Amino acid sequence: MKQEIAIGTRQSRLAVWQAEWVAGRLKELNPGLKCRIVGIRTKGDNILDTALAKIGDKGLFTKELELAMLRGDIDMAVHSMKDLPTEIPEGLLIGAVCRREYPGDVLISREGKKLDELPPGALIGTSSLRRSAQLLHFRKDLIIVDLRGNINTRLRKLEEEKFDAVVLAFAGISRMGWEDRITHLIPFEICLPAVGQGSIGVEVRGGDEEILELVKSIDHFESHAAISAERAFLKSLEGGCQIPVGALGTFENGHVRLEGVVASLDGETLVRSSLSGDADCAAQIGVRLAEKMISMGAGEILRKIRQEKSCNE
Repeated sequence: MKQEIAIGTRQSRLAVWQAEWVAGRLKELNPGLKCRIVGIRTKGDNILDTALAKIGDKGLFTKELELAMLRGDIDMAVHSMKDLPTEIPEGLLIGAVCRREYPGDVLISREGKKLDELPPGALIGTSSLRRSAQLLHFRKDLIIVDLRGNINTRLRKLEEEKFDAVVLAFAGISRMGWEDRITHLIPFEICLPAVGQGSIGVEVRGGDEEILELVKSIDHFESHAAISAERAFLKSLEGGCQIPVGALGTFENGHVRLEGVVASLDGETLVRSSLSGDADCAAQIGVRLAEKMISMGAGEILRKIRQEKSCNE
């Protein structure tokens, strides 16, 4: 075993927290192990004045970490699973999907109101088309404003820019110790989460058996199976940050139940369905649900969205 393991991460406070959590778990399970956290800025960290949907999402928050790993500068990269594209570069693989935190979204409002209590025409800050479309489906009167930046920045802008509320992932808020700021856990019936939301992923080099064996110790089978189904669903739809797609896989008694949603940008049209199957066939569940929903109209929704985007470029 190497004397010291280099763990790559983005430089935000949340990302560093996640890398330190991984390092802590690895050292707990491997007494004497030394870990060094290596902070790396990504394209997504450097471009904060443009909506995610206009930048493109292929490795927006992961590419620079992956290049560092392929060069041998770091031994592994720690990501939020929701940031990790469904296409992993050749030579790399997901070594561990850690135990998932509650995967849902939360509302943080300036006046402590829940989603259905906000005034007509309330200003909601979010950078996610997935959240925007589902929220507009629930309440078409809401005004969605693009909001970029780390959690600290978004909460600061809630006050400075006079949003009525912002929508964020519960996991990030919880990991930062700010659960007391949450005014509403948004029900899954209203808003399904992003694929992989709530879980930390560890990416490694495919041929590095020593590191792969090390990180396998923090893999959580149930979370891995559920998120594998979600990622296969997203990959089959060819979706990402630019497409309003939500999914939630849950594990119970050796089975995975996967629920998915595809919505138009304005929230007017929404297709939602679910499918269950053996956890050992998690990826196939995702593919089958995507095929089912495409036949229900999701394919047409996605076609129109891509057409609109190509016309605006």
